[in-house]
Amino acid sequence: MIATRAALSQWSDPLEALGTLRADESVTLSATMTEIVTELNFHDGEAVEAGQLLVRLEDAEEQAQLRAVQALRDERRNALSRATQLQQRNLGSRADVEDSQAQLRQVEAEIDEIEARLADYRLRAPFDGIIGFRNISTGSLVTPGMELLTLDKLDVVKLDFRVPEVHLAALEPGLRLTARTAAYPDETFSGEIASIGTRVDPVDRSVAVRAILPNDDLRLRLRPGMLMEVVLQRRPREALVVPESVLVPSGERHYLFVIDESDDNRLERRRVEVGERRVGEVEILAGLEAGELVVHHGVQRARDGEHVALLGIADDETAVRDILRRERQQASPDVPAQGDA
Repeated sequence: MIATRAALSQWSDPLEALGTLRADESVTLSATMTEIVTELNFHDGEAVEAGQLLVRLEDAEEQAQLRAVQALRDERRNALSRATQLQQRNLGSRADVEDSQAQLRQVEAEIDEIEARLADYRLRAPFDGIIGFRNISTGSLVTPGMELLTLDKLDVVKLDFRVPEVHLAALEPGLRLTARTAAYPDETFSGEIASIGTRVDPVDRSVAVRAILPNDDLRLRLRPGMLMEVVLQRRPREALVVPESVLVPSGERHYLFVIDESDDNRLERRRVEVGERRVGEVEILAGLEAGELVVHHGVQRARDGEHVALLGIADDETAVRDILRRERQQASPDVPAQGDA
């Protein structure tokens, strides 16, 4: 017989769904006026920082107006200074000083207005992110609403999917999940639920869920628009787990053979209550204690009350086939095991 030891393991009830990735932040920068592009400060796929100048439009006329108003501001400041000096010497009236102050404030407001308009001639990155494809060139004429470039923040991505309302009670922010995509079939990405929709769709009776996945790999493998297969880890808990192959079903009941180490490896056929299952493993709810030995290989030959000889104990480091290969080699040391010749 080959045995395995019942052990406590992290367990959860899987819930599968399909989801679509979205950028953490995403924006399409557009022109707000009709003007010519004079400067481009980015390349396709370039990482940019918040506030970085990306596009400059022709603003010579506005710059000339700004210089003219700045010169007028200097003149108004001088006029205010002279009026103040005269008033201090009792050679001018208080009204002249107040008029000069009002004229200076007026020209400063005009400067603020022109500088605000000039800001529309410069497109800056609103956040750190990755530039998309560049579809404009220096000298291009742009018009209001024309899309100039896209910017996406991809160090983390949002995964949106829907879950039937019957599972709503099991959902909560922070619940762990795993996701896979056809683009990387051998990799699994981990994340957690960030928020749950406030409404249930009355048509398909599902609720929207949004999760967050880290995407800080330098290759930025996860991209907006990707289809992801999602597995939610509901009811995470520590459970008693054994290989599914140790079970002996009988109608609706389940049994297994426990090896009593204190009684010369005597077999005991014991009824157990099973819970959830996953590939190759089953959760035991009652009838077995952690650390007990159960028959893993040779269940068909096991009989209640018999005393058996153990060939080995299978675990995470030693598979059943390894134990069987070792026994064959010990039985016939001169004959190489299959695959060893």
